[in-house]
Amino acid sequence: MKQFKVGIVGATGMVGQRFITLLENHPWFTPVLLAASGRSAGKTYEEAVGSRWCMDTPIPEDIKKMVVLDAAADKEKIAASVDFIFCAVNMKKDEIKALEEDYARLECPVISNNSAHRHTPDVPMIIPEINPQHAEIIEAQRKRLGTKHGFIAVKSNCSLQSYVPALHPLKEFGITKVLACTYQAISGAGKTFDTWPEMVDNVIPYIGGEEEKSEQEPLKIWGSIQGDKIVEAEGPSITTQCIRVPVSNGHLAAVFVSFAQKPSEEEIKKRWAEFSGAPQELQLPLAPKQFLHYFEEDNRPQTGLDRMLEKGMAVSVGRLRPDSQYDYKFVCLSHNTLRGAAGGAVLMAELLAAKGYLD
Repeated sequence: MKQFKVGIVGATGMVGQRFITLLENHPWFTPVLLAASGRSAGKTYEEAVGSRWCMDTPIPEDIKKMVVLDAAADKEKIAASVDFIFCAVNMKKDEIKALEEDYARLECPVISNNSAHRHTPDVPMIIPEINPQHAEIIEAQRKRLGTKHGFIAVKSNCSLQSYVPALHPLKEFGITKVLACTYQAISGAGKTFDTWPEMVDNVIPYIGGEEEKSEQEPLKIWGSIQGDKIVEAEGPSITTQCIRVPVSNGHLAAVFVSFAQKPSEEEIKKRWAEFSGAPQELQLPLAPKQFLHYFEEDNRPQTGLDRMLEKGMAVSVGRLRPDSQYDYKFVCLSHNTLRGAAGGAVLMAELLAAKGYLD
């Protein structure tokens, strides 16, 4: 695989910081520039991020002295200097849409962690093990944008990375309805306990916009390419409740599901154990060897014990049992800034690189 020069736009935020740690010593991707808002532009990265660095490992030495560019004012310079960018900016949705399209039109592919383009019909929203075929819509998007190389691809919301992977191998049984309650870490809001002390010993039963995303985005992921757009799947019916809990990292989901053809518990566990996708076949650098891990213990998965399974890129499942209202219920866990946010975006970039979209 060729080496790619990468820019991180939105480098000072929590997801940007996670991109930096993931790309340290990455075999394919080398970060060569960092960009953020005008407030950080002109400072070294170490100065710009200051006391807000919240990763467990220190800032890599080769990153500390990089001078941060202005994500909006320096677009032409950034686009000309890299093979593609990771984008995780904190701006209004319309501003993000315009910024990402500007980069794409400058022939710079955008691998986005933002929600702005998730429902743009010709922008693929890819969970690499589940819908890698949606990358094929990129050619239609390039025609619309008038580009040869530039495009936008997005990752899905962090909350559904916990339960959609466990549902996907069961679709052959005709999933009719799903109820998912997610218990989401504070890092999903870009916070730590130091910056959000009111979350200590507290639970907040509301995360703005999260339930709508959790109910709608799986339908695009399970949709199909028709002409020049991705058409959402008609079902299953999904309802969610999203709750913020006092956990640093890791989103847990309690899932209830009904089927048109009800499988046995053994059939479900077999599908989970055997399931793999394009990242495993292609042996992508960040791909977990076993995507879905089922725990037989009745008190697993646990956030503190299991969120880092396979370097945080695997999904843990447990407590499968019959339900009185639905056919079955179970719990799932994923690391929200690894599998969910930055890691999911890096894995998507690896997939697109392996398939030639970044050449």
